[in-house]
Amino acid sequence: MTKHKKKPQASVAFYNNPENRALIYQVIVLLAIFLFTYFVLNNMFVNIEKRGINTGFDFLHNEAGFGILQTLIHYDESDTHGKVFIIGLLNTLLVSFISIFFATVIGLLIGIGRLSKNFMVAKLSMVYIETFRNIPILLQILFWYNVVLASLPTPKQSLSYFDTIFFNNRGLYIPRPILESGFIAVFIAFILGIVAVIFLRKWSKKRHEETGEEFPIVWTSIAILIIAPTLVFFISGSPATLDYPALKGFNFKGGWSLIPELLALTFALSIYTATYIAEAVRAGIEAVPKGQKEAANALGLKDYIILKKVVLPQALRVIIPPVINQYLNLTKNSSLATAIGYPELVTVFAGTSLNQVGQSIEIILMTMAVYLTISIFISLIMNYFNSRTKIKER
Repeated sequence: MTKHKKKPQASVAFYNNPENRALIYQVIVLLAIFLFTYFVLNNMFVNIEKRGINTGFDFLHNEAGFGILQTLIHYDESDTHGKVFIIGLLNTLLVSFISIFFATVIGLLIGIGRLSKNFMVAKLSMVYIETFRNIPILLQILFWYNVVLASLPTPKQSLSYFDTIFFNNRGLYIPRPILESGFIAVFIAFILGIVAVIFLRKWSKKRHEETGEEFPIVWTSIAILIIAPTLVFFISGSPATLDYPALKGFNFKGGWSLIPELLALTFALSIYTATYIAEAVRAGIEAVPKGQKEAANALGLKDYIILKKVVLPQALRVIIPPVINQYLNLTKNSSLATAIGYPELVTVFAGTSLNQVGQSIEIILMTMAVYLTISIFISLIMNYFNSRTKIKER
């Protein structure tokens, strides 16, 4: 019986090896990107030097010399451009997170209403989506600011609620709490309440897995977070008072004032973004197999229990990815506030400060870095939540 000798494999040329060829292409692409970036940056700095333009971040220590309509921290015209940057950042975060909250609530309600068995609710939800989704967001901002809020009465004819809240064409005025030194005990009670809610949630989940019994975790948590700080508040002698707004002259003084620019931007961003969130909610609910709903109906569960316990937990894995994109779009769309003068980052820092100091490269790069950081932060939080809610295979 003859043995067949194995033929020696022919050696493959270096370039004909797919792995080597792929490595060569990657090196070439990276080299091209590096050379292009070097050319652009070198050309930019050469032109800057020829024109005698100042560079660096020393301008952040210069006096700003202009006022800002709304600030969350103390500011006057003698403060620096660095503080202007911080104020613009805080105002951007304020309008972004308020709008994200309301857009989520509205979108969830409209998305569920879109699938309602009630004819009127379903059709009104559809009209809402098709109307506000197809109008450009900038036009909606201008509509709320120049049409709706501008048509409100003057401060002397303000819309009053319980003689403590006033709404007019200058904004919304609400009481402002003045905290005293003893209020720290109330804050500690609230933090301890949060810790208690976390442990209570873990206990209720374990109890449900062992016995199948439901525990009213939501209402119990709300009661803990409200009752505990309230009891400490009264026990410690009410270490806080309210500063009520009052009409003095041509405008209100005292309290908290929400300027029309903030209100218009919040309304527009919330209502516009909620249309896309509503469609994501509708798509997620429809992605849940009908058999799941029919099985829940067969068990005699009520509709809201089916929605809460069966449908939404499974729909979240479809809802969350597009909702992340909408949160990011909302945050970036907040820069359109410059159209109505709301003092966010683009308006006061990349606008007024840029016009004064003229260092566009540094200011634009700082502004871009802020929006990039906020977007990455939102993505990380939502992706973590997405990983916790996705179905885990066994």
